[in-house]
Amino acid sequence: MIFGVDEAGRGPLAGPVVAAAVLLCKPRPSGLDDSKKLTAARRAELEATIKRRCQWAVGIVDVEDIDRLNIFGATMLAMTLAVDALCAKLGCDPREVLVDGNMTPAGRCAEWRWNARAIVGGDAIEPCISAASIIAKEHRDRMMCAAAQHHTQYGWEKNKGYGTPDHLAALRAHGPTPLHRKSFAPVSQMVLL
Repeated sequence: MIFGVDEAGRGPLAGPVVAAAVLLCKPRPSGLDDSKKLTAARRAELEATIKRRCQWAVGIVDVEDIDRLNIFGATMLAMTLAVDALCAKLGCDPREVLVDGNMTPAGRCAEWRWNARAIVGGDAIEPCISAASIIAKEHRDRMMCAAAQHHTQYGWEKNKGYGTPDHLAALRAHGPTPLHRKSFAPVSQMVLL
């Protein structure tokens, strides 16, 4: 049993960081790739297929914990939560966890207890990581679209919390919301004004 793990939301100024863990089914869904390389329509199709046929779980770390831990620590925690949730769902631990990037949570998150291997660019070359990148991105994007309904001026339904010119202009005009990451420079500068 090998899990793939990836995250979405390291760079935005607002919203949580979300990680997903996926155990692929056989045969695996065709067309898996890095979520950023797929169209929104194709991502949605693949997400539905993965959720219907494979085993998956997400881990979510909110803004308060991002600000408390820093984004790196929050990302490691989100990955740990996702793997732990998938283990609980399956009733067993994986043989190995493949993690997108150059580091794993091993030794960086106290709760991490699994054998793990980091793969740079893994979301484009390891299908189980590709599947995790799709689940994480789609899950986080839906969260930001829902948040946009309560904070309409920031354009989160389009920018998903990233620091686009429109989002930065809204931040200057309206100030930060409780969903903004106060430890991120553009937001912390607004807090000081």
